[in-house]
Amino acid sequence: MREIVFDTETTGLSPLTGDRMVEIGCVEMFNRVETGHTFHAYFNPERSMPSGAEAVHGLSDSFLADKPRFHERCDELLEFLGDCPLIAHNASFDFGFLNHELNNCGRPLVCLTRMVDTLAIARTRHPGAKHSLDALCMRFGIDRSIRVKHGALIDAQLLAQC
Repeated sequence: MREIVFDTETTGLSPLTGDRMVEIGCVEMFNRVETGHTFHAYFNPERSMPSGAEAVHGLSDSFLADKPRFHERCDELLEFLGDCPLIAHNASFDFGFLNHELNNCGRPLVCLTRMVDTLAIARTRHPGAKHSLDALCMRFGIDRSIRVKHGALIDAQLLAQC
C-alpha cells in the first residue's frame, strides 16, 4: 500500500488570515517502508515572513524571493501525491494549508478522508505523554540530530521513521 508522509512550513498559523505555505516535504512509503522517492519544494508566499515564523523554520524573505509560486509546482505535487493516504503530524494544520493553496489556484481540494493524523494516534496510544514530533522521535529512538530548525522534508522523513 502506497502512503505519503508530508509536512509543511508556513508564514503563520492560519491560511484564513492570509498565511501561506512556504515549504512542503513529502516522503513516499510502500507497505510502511520508505521507497527513497520524495517531493520537496519551497514557495514564494508573495507576502513578508513574520519574524516568529522565520524563527521556527529559518526561511527568510530573501531566501524565498526567487522561489516559484505554489501554482507553478502544483501539478507536479498533485502527481506525486496521487490518490493514496496522506500522513501528517497535526494533519488538520497541514491539510488546511494544502487545501487553501489548491483552492487559490483553482484545483480540487484533497479529500479529508485521506488524512491520517499521527498526533491523534499518539494521543490515543500514549495518553498524558508528550506528543510533539521531537517527543515521538525520543520515544522511538530516532536520531533527530540533523534537525536544527523545522524543515518540511526533514520533519516528514523523521515522521516516516516514527
